[in-house]
This record gives sequence, structure tokens and C-alpha cells, in this order.
Amino acid sequence: MANLSQTARHEHIVELVNAKGFVSVEDLASHFEVTPQTMRRDINTLAAENRVRRFHGGASAAPSTQNIEYAQRKLQQSPEKNRIAKRVAQHIPDHASLFINIGTTNEAIAKELLDHTGLKIITNNLHVAAIVSGKEDFDVIIAGGKVRSRDGGIIGEATMDFVSQFRTDFGIIGISGIDDDGSLLDFDYQEVRVAQALIKNSRQVLLACDHTKFGRHAMIKLGQVSDLNVLVTDRAPDEHFRSLLQEAGVTTLVADEDLESN
Repeated sequence: MANLSQTARHEHIVELVNAKGFVSVEDLASHFEVTPQTMRRDINTLAAENRVRRFHGGASAAPSTQNIEYAQRKLQQSPEKNRIAKRVAQHIPDHASLFINIGTTNEAIAKELLDHTGLKIITNNLHVAAIVSGKEDFDVIIAGGKVRSRDGGIIGEATMDFVSQFRTDFGIIGISGIDDDGSLLDFDYQEVRVAQALIKNSRQVLLACDHTKFGRHAMIKLGQVSDLNVLVTDRAPDEHFRSLLQEAGVTTLVADEDLESN
């Protein structure tokens, strides 16, 4: 598999590691016809993105029980998140009502929505609330509950009860991973429960996620792709995930492309 771009090689490395559990540097270097030094740099990059776990002599699948720290997630795939955010904002009409939940991509979306008029926004994300609350023609409602200090997320039973009192035009959610069977996955049980309530009480559910979330593992199941109406991403999914989304009737919107398929 020589002459692959670095981005394509990274995707294939993650696929191999997830399929086999552990792959040595030597085997990966031979497979991609690159030097061991190049492969170590690739593994270091993917480990920093929490897409694989680095070991002496190779790489294994990333842990499914622990997410990346908030400050690191905020920096990762930042250009991709900004492109996704612009595409989401194009999909939301003025004077709509919407839920926005926890996630760094959703914070980018909140910034893009500032050009809209008359939105009614309900959120369990302190950062989102701070971004949109200064817009005089917006109605911003923040959920009650326990504030998670590491990322400003609001979670818990009180948050679920609060969300369930509303019915909005759109529910904008983030995710930590989409499994090969179409399961939507995340790391925090309480955050998942709030997101499930959000999905239940939205007329249209929109998932915003960058390409690294496809095939990424996490421990808690939020739902299935069939729970979604729209998925917005930065790169067209591969054939497997494209088929899953089409079978579930999900519209896929790709940033910077006029692509809609369902």
C-alpha cells in the first residue's frame, strides 16, 4: 500500500489496529511500505488523537472507557469542526427552536448560529450558553442539573427532567464514536441519558461529527443511526457507513459539498 497520502494511511492504520487488536511497528511499516520511523510518527499522531493506544513496538485499539481531555478535544480537528459548524448553520432556519447538547463541535456550531435571527435555544452546555446569550433576539434557556467541571456540561436526573418539558424543531447532538453496526457511542452514562431525552423530544435530530468518529469505540450506547434524521460531517463516510446511513434513512450532509443522500 505504497504511495498513500498520510491521511489515508492513518485511516487504514486505525482500521487494522481495531480489527487485530494489536499490530507491531514492523508489520505496519511493511504493510504500508514505509520506514519504521515514519510509522512511529504516525502512531504518535494517532495516539495523541486517542484513535489508537501506543505501546513499545506497536499500537493497540484505543480505550473505550475514557475520553480525551476537553482542552485537547477542543483543539483536535478544529478546522474540520468549523466547516461542519458552517454546514449545520446552513441547515437551521431563522426563528427555529433547538436543543444543543455537550461537545466541542456544538460550541463551534453555536458561534456560527450567531448570524441567525430569532432562535430559541435550550442547552445543557455552559459554553454554548455563554456564546449565544449575548444575542438580543435569541431566547436562551439553560438546563438545570449538575455542572461537570471539566467541560461545562450539565448532566443528571434534573437535566433529563428539564429537557423532557420541551419539544423543539431541532436537536443538535455530538457523539464520541459510531460503531460498525451503527451504534452511537459515548463515554459518560449521565451525558448519554440527557442526549436520549433530547432525541426523544426533537422533531428533527441532527448529529454533527467529524470523520474520526466513524469506527471509534466508546463504552456507553446512546442509540442507533436510525435515531437520526441528519448527519453532518467533514468527509463523506466510507461505503460501509454510507450504506448504514442510507438504510436508516439518514440524510448525510458533507461540509463544503452539495451532497445530500438518503
